[in-house]
Amino acid sequence: MKILNEKPHRRFNPLKGEWVLVSPQRTDRPWLGKVEEVPLGNLPAYDPKCYLCPGNERAGGVRNPDYKGTFVFTNDFSALMPETLDNQGLESGSEFFRFEPVEGECRVVCFSPRHDLTLAKMEIPAIRKVVNVWCEQLEELGRKYRWVQIFENRGEIMGASNPHPHGQIWASSSLPNEPYKENENQKKYFETQGEVLLVSYLKKELEMNERIVAENEEWVAIVPYWAIWPYETMLLPKRHVKRMTDLTESEKENLAKILKRLLVKYDNLFETSFPYTMGWHGAPFDEEENEHWQLHAHFYPPLLRSASVRKFMVGYEMLAEAQRDITPEEAAERLRNLSEVHYTKRA
Repeated sequence: MKILNEKPHRRFNPLKGEWVLVSPQRTDRPWLGKVEEVPLGNLPAYDPKCYLCPGNERAGGVRNPDYKGTFVFTNDFSALMPETLDNQGLESGSEFFRFEPVEGECRVVCFSPRHDLTLAKMEIPAIRKVVNVWCEQLEELGRKYRWVQIFENRGEIMGASNPHPHGQIWASSSLPNEPYKENENQKKYFETQGEVLLVSYLKKELEMNERIVAENEEWVAIVPYWAIWPYETMLLPKRHVKRMTDLTESEKENLAKILKRLLVKYDNLFETSFPYTMGWHGAPFDEEENEHWQLHAHFYPPLLRSASVRKFMVGYEMLAEAQRDITPEEAAERLRNLSEVHYTKRA
């Protein structure tokens, strides 16, 4: 595989049915592009102006309770609504002007009452409570909607409008584009191979041991062979699990542990509060058996060279196909070798 660390090549993503261009010879190119401002890390434990802190008033006029742990509320500016679009009299049959009604709900999950924390800085018991809330919300919303998207935008450059530790949950009656592609490709693999795609893939990754970042008894964090973002990772359970609601208590505990380890490594990489978009994908809630599905989480961090230099998906990426410079193997090795003690706590 050494030649793949030296010459340009394409890698196929069987989960999405797409290719990514890998150009390792570009890693030494000079950088004259945009340099991001590194956010200040000295946040207060409580911010009277923060609309997510306990007891504060939100933009919609509702006041938060004086919560002590996790806190979930309906997004005051939801992108989806429970009401069905009244399409009476509207034409949707044209191939150029198709539309369909969509129902849904959007919720915000505050991970902690502490304004100055992130998942990486929270203790494992507190992270475990977040995992429990994810499972509870998934179970509740899955009774009403086909797709429930749990995600977190961490950091200002990833669109987070507030530094308070929080994520979101968007539930919809339709299957969105990304999980639709994953659904189709996992189903195709299952029908032709008789195996679950990501279960078979993980077995190979464990055998090769090239792209593993962290591992415990029940979970593995890897840089996927087909990763697009410089330090992209995927989090997978070791056994076949269709949805987060199928996890055992032991798997939930070990999920909290490996999340802590992975996110501390991310922060330690450039000694900054590492930005990323993270989201969970599992089997849709529909009438299908969905045995082809395997639960997994995607982490898409934008930083490329330092805390102030990010990867941009523009030009060739937008017009042709995704492209990366540092190989997944190099990224995995760098993440794997990082300390699991947060840089702010080192002596």
